[in-house]
Amino acid sequence: MMIQVRYFSKGGNTKKLADCIARTAGVQAQPIRNGASDQADILFLGASVYWGGIDSQVKEYIKQLDPKKIRKVVVFSTSALAQRAFPNIRKRLEKRGIPVAEENFYCRGEFTALHKGRPNADDLKAAGKFTRDILH
Repeated sequence: MMIQVRYFSKGGNTKKLADCIARTAGVQAQPIRNGASDQADILFLGASVYWGGIDSQVKEYIKQLDPKKIRKVVVFSTSALAQRAFPNIRKRLEKRGIPVAEENFYCRGEFTALHKGRPNADDLKAAGKFTRDILH
């Protein structure tokens, strides 16, 4: 099975999850700035919500994905506030004809004085379990 892990992270929170997911899946996490993914049975795609939406780089990355090469996307995200990136990312992927798993992973991310230390060890443990559940 071809597995890819791609992410966008301004402050490092989503990168922590990406690295954990990639380690669990036995692959290397790559930032989306490295370009669109090659062939993937499962593409784990990570982002965060910034000021009520996903970053324009994530939107551009999604536009670059080839629906013929991606069998399914699994979304993971962080944010300091309650909003998740999943609904926005899913809508954009489905509009392009790329299947999206209903299962997604979310945890709080540290931002200034909010949620210090997040994602923490418990969050990463949960992300690892989420990944194993997706892959089995």
